[in-house]
Amino acid sequence: MSDVLDVHLFASVFITLFVIMDPPGTVPIFLGLTSAMSRVQRNRAARQAVAVAFGVVVAFALFGQSLLSYMHVSLPALQASGGLLLLLVAMELLTGKMEEPQPSGNTNVNVALVPLGTPLLAGPGAIVATMVFVTQSDGSAADWVAIALGVLAVHVCLYLAMRFANVIHRVLGESGTILVTRIAGLLLAAIAVQLVADAVEAFIKAA
Repeated sequence: MSDVLDVHLFASVFITLFVIMDPPGTVPIFLGLTSAMSRVQRNRAARQAVAVAFGVVVAFALFGQSLLSYMHVSLPALQASGGLLLLLVAMELLTGKMEEPQPSGNTNVNVALVPLGTPLLAGPGAIVATMVFVTQSDGSAADWVAIALGVLAVHVCLYLAMRFANVIHRVLGESGTILVTRIAGLLLAAIAVQLVADAVEAFIKAA
Protein backbone atom coordinates (compact mmCIF):
# COMPACT_ATOMS: atom_id res chain seq x y z
CA MET A 1 0.00 0.00 0.00
CA SER A 2 2.90 2.35 0.79
CA ASP A 3 4.11 1.95 -2.80
CA VAL A 4 0.84 3.44 -4.06
CA LEU A 5 -0.06 5.93 -1.32
CA ASP A 6 1.93 7.45 1.53
CA VAL A 7 -0.81 7.49 4.18
CA HIS A 8 1.21 9.59 6.62
CA LEU A 9 1.87 12.27 3.99
CA PHE A 10 -1.78 12.20 2.91
CA ALA A 11 -2.88 12.78 6.51
CA SER A 12 -0.37 15.61 6.91
CA VAL A 13 -1.50 17.34 3.71
CA PHE A 14 -5.20 16.94 4.49
CA ILE A 15 -5.01 18.10 8.12
CA THR A 16 -2.73 21.05 7.32
CA LEU A 17 -4.83 22.33 4.41
CA PHE A 18 -8.09 21.65 6.27
CA VAL A 19 -6.93 23.84 9.14
CA ILE A 20 -5.65 26.58 6.82
CA MET A 21 -8.59 26.64 4.39
CA ASP A 22 -11.12 26.00 7.20
CA PRO A 23 -14.24 24.65 5.40
CA PRO A 24 -16.62 25.33 8.36
CA GLY A 25 -15.25 28.85 8.72
CA THR A 26 -15.95 29.65 5.08
CA VAL A 27 -19.72 29.23 5.53
CA PRO A 28 -20.49 32.66 7.10
CA ILE A 29 -18.16 34.44 4.67
CA PHE A 30 -19.71 32.55 1.74
CA LEU A 31 -23.19 33.55 2.94
CA GLY A 32 -22.08 37.17 3.21
CA LEU A 33 -20.56 37.29 -0.26
CA THR A 34 -23.57 35.56 -1.86
CA SER A 35 -26.36 37.10 0.22
CA ALA A 36 -27.94 38.73 -2.84
CA MET A 37 -27.90 35.51 -4.89
CA SER A 38 -30.65 32.96 -5.40
CA ARG A 39 -30.25 29.34 -4.31
CA VAL A 40 -29.23 28.24 -7.80
CA GLN A 41 -26.74 31.08 -8.15
CA ARG A 42 -25.27 30.29 -4.74
CA ASN A 43 -24.80 26.63 -5.69
CA ARG A 44 -23.09 27.66 -8.92
CA ALA A 45 -20.86 30.07 -6.99
CA ALA A 46 -19.83 27.23 -4.65
CA ARG A 47 -18.80 25.05 -7.60
CA GLN A 48 -16.91 27.89 -9.28
CA ALA A 49 -15.12 28.93 -6.09
CA VAL A 50 -13.93 25.40 -5.35
CA ALA A 51 -12.86 24.87 -8.97
CA VAL A 52 -10.86 28.11 -8.96
CA ALA A 53 -9.27 27.33 -5.60
CA PHE A 54 -8.33 23.82 -6.72
CA GLY A 55 -6.86 25.11 -9.98
CA VAL A 56 -4.80 27.80 -8.21
CA VAL A 57 -3.43 25.39 -5.58
CA VAL A 58 -2.52 22.77 -8.18
CA ALA A 59 -0.92 25.35 -10.46
CA PHE A 60 1.25 26.71 -7.67
CA ALA A 61 2.12 23.19 -6.54
CA LEU A 62 3.45 22.41 -10.01
CA PHE A 63 4.87 25.74 -11.15
CA GLY A 64 4.74 28.10 -8.16
CA GLN A 65 8.38 28.15 -7.14
CA SER A 66 9.57 28.67 -10.71
CA LEU A 67 7.00 31.41 -11.33
CA LEU A 68 7.81 33.36 -8.17
CA SER A 69 11.54 33.07 -8.82
CA TYR A 70 11.12 34.27 -12.39
CA MET A 71 9.08 37.29 -11.28
CA HIS A 72 11.39 37.98 -8.30
CA VAL A 73 8.41 37.79 -5.93
CA SER A 74 8.93 36.45 -2.42
CA LEU A 75 6.41 34.35 -0.51
CA PRO A 76 5.94 37.10 2.15
CA ALA A 77 5.08 39.56 -0.64
CA LEU A 78 2.44 37.15 -1.94
CA GLN A 79 1.09 36.77 1.59
CA ALA A 80 0.93 40.53 2.19
CA SER A 81 -0.89 41.19 -1.08
CA GLY A 82 -3.47 38.50 -0.28
CA GLY A 83 -3.99 40.01 3.16
CA LEU A 84 -4.59 43.49 1.77
CA LEU A 85 -7.11 42.18 -0.75
CA LEU A 86 -8.98 40.29 1.96
CA LEU A 87 -9.02 43.44 4.10
CA LEU A 88 -10.81 45.34 1.32
CA VAL A 89 -13.41 42.57 1.10
CA ALA A 90 -13.85 42.60 4.89
CA MET A 91 -14.58 46.34 4.81
CA GLU A 92 -17.30 45.77 2.21
CA LEU A 93 -18.87 43.05 4.36
CA LEU A 94 -18.77 45.23 7.49
CA THR A 95 -20.31 48.27 5.78
CA GLY A 96 -22.93 46.29 3.86
CA LYS A 97 -21.56 47.38 0.50
CA MET A 98 -21.40 43.78 -0.65
CA GLU A 99 -25.19 43.52 -0.32
CA GLU A 100 -25.94 46.58 -2.45
CA PRO A 101 -27.05 46.09 -6.07
CA GLN A 102 -24.09 46.33 -8.39
CA PRO A 103 -24.00 49.09 -11.01
CA SER A 104 -24.75 47.97 -14.56
CA GLY A 105 -21.10 48.26 -15.48
CA ASN A 106 -20.16 45.65 -12.86
CA THR A 107 -22.69 42.95 -13.72
CA ASN A 108 -19.92 40.63 -14.86
CA VAL A 109 -18.12 40.72 -11.52
CA ASN A 110 -18.12 37.22 -10.02
CA VAL A 111 -17.31 37.02 -6.30
CA ALA A 112 -16.95 33.24 -6.66
CA LEU A 113 -13.69 33.81 -8.52
CA VAL A 114 -12.30 36.77 -6.56
CA PRO A 115 -12.20 37.04 -3.60
CA LEU A 116 -13.88 33.73 -2.73
CA GLY A 117 -11.93 31.30 -4.92
CA THR A 118 -8.74 33.25 -4.36
CA PRO A 119 -7.35 34.61 -2.08
CA LEU A 120 -9.94 33.48 0.50
CA LEU A 121 -9.88 29.73 -0.22
CA ALA A 122 -6.67 29.42 -2.23
CA GLY A 123 -4.84 32.01 -0.17
CA PRO A 124 -1.15 32.45 0.56
CA GLY A 125 -1.28 29.98 3.43
CA ALA A 126 -2.72 27.14 1.36
CA ILE A 127 -0.43 27.94 -1.58
CA VAL A 128 2.73 28.06 0.52
CA ALA A 129 1.80 24.90 2.47
CA THR A 130 1.20 22.95 -0.75
CA MET A 131 4.46 24.20 -2.26
CA VAL A 132 6.33 23.12 0.89
CA PHE A 133 4.84 19.60 0.74
CA VAL A 134 5.84 19.29 -2.92
CA THR A 135 9.35 20.57 -2.20
CA GLN A 136 9.86 18.21 0.73
CA SER A 137 8.56 15.12 -1.07
CA ASP A 138 11.03 12.65 -2.58
CA GLY A 139 9.30 12.75 -5.96
CA SER A 140 7.95 9.20 -5.76
CA ALA A 141 4.59 8.22 -7.17
CA ALA A 142 3.29 7.44 -3.67
CA ASP A 143 4.13 10.98 -2.50
CA TRP A 144 2.49 12.62 -5.52
CA VAL A 145 -0.67 10.50 -5.05
CA ALA A 146 -0.78 11.39 -1.34
CA ILE A 147 -0.44 15.13 -2.01
CA ALA A 148 -2.99 15.04 -4.83
CA LEU A 149 -5.57 13.11 -2.79
CA GLY A 150 -5.00 15.34 0.24
CA VAL A 151 -5.61 18.49 -1.79
CA LEU A 152 -8.66 16.95 -3.48
CA ALA A 153 -10.19 15.77 -0.18
CA VAL A 154 -9.96 19.24 1.37
CA HIS A 155 -11.63 20.81 -1.66
CA VAL A 156 -14.45 18.26 -1.46
CA CYS A 157 -14.97 19.35 2.16
CA LEU A 158 -15.00 22.99 1.05
CA TYR A 159 -17.64 22.29 -1.57
CA LEU A 160 -19.87 20.39 0.85
CA ALA A 161 -19.62 23.21 3.41
CA MET A 162 -20.67 25.85 0.87
CA ARG A 163 -23.18 23.61 -0.92
CA PHE A 164 -25.21 23.18 2.26
CA ALA A 165 -24.87 26.85 3.23
CA ASN A 166 -28.36 27.21 1.69
CA VAL A 167 -29.77 25.20 4.60
CA ILE A 168 -28.09 27.58 7.04
CA HIS A 169 -29.44 30.54 5.06
CA ARG A 170 -33.02 29.23 5.32
CA VAL A 171 -32.65 28.68 9.06
CA LEU A 172 -31.15 32.11 9.75
CA GLY A 173 -33.42 34.14 7.50
CA GLU A 174 -32.50 37.55 6.09
CA SER A 175 -31.84 39.25 9.45
CA GLY A 176 -29.73 36.37 10.69
CA THR A 177 -27.76 36.30 7.46
CA ILE A 178 -26.98 40.03 7.77
CA LEU A 179 -25.77 39.47 11.33
CA VAL A 180 -23.57 36.57 10.23
CA THR A 181 -22.25 38.75 7.38
CA ARG A 182 -21.12 41.45 9.81
CA ILE A 183 -19.45 38.89 12.06
CA ALA A 184 -17.80 37.30 9.01
CA GLY A 185 -16.48 40.71 7.97
CA LEU A 186 -14.92 41.20 11.39
CA LEU A 187 -13.32 37.74 11.35
CA LEU A 188 -12.10 38.21 7.79
CA ALA A 189 -10.54 41.54 8.73
CA ALA A 190 -8.68 39.83 11.56
CA ILE A 191 -7.45 37.11 9.19
CA ALA A 192 -6.28 39.76 6.72
CA VAL A 193 -4.40 41.73 9.36
CA GLN A 194 -2.73 38.55 10.61
CA LEU A 195 -1.60 37.71 7.06
CA VAL A 196 -0.04 41.15 6.66
CA ALA A 197 1.56 40.95 10.12
CA ASP A 198 3.08 37.54 9.33
CA ALA A 199 4.41 38.90 6.04
CA VAL A 200 5.98 41.90 7.77
CA GLU A 201 7.58 39.60 10.35
CA ALA A 202 8.98 37.44 7.55
CA PHE A 203 10.38 40.53 5.80
CA ILE A 204 12.08 41.66 9.02
CA LYS A 205 13.63 38.23 9.65
CA ALA A 206 14.89 38.08 6.06
CA ALA A 207 16.47 41.55 6.28
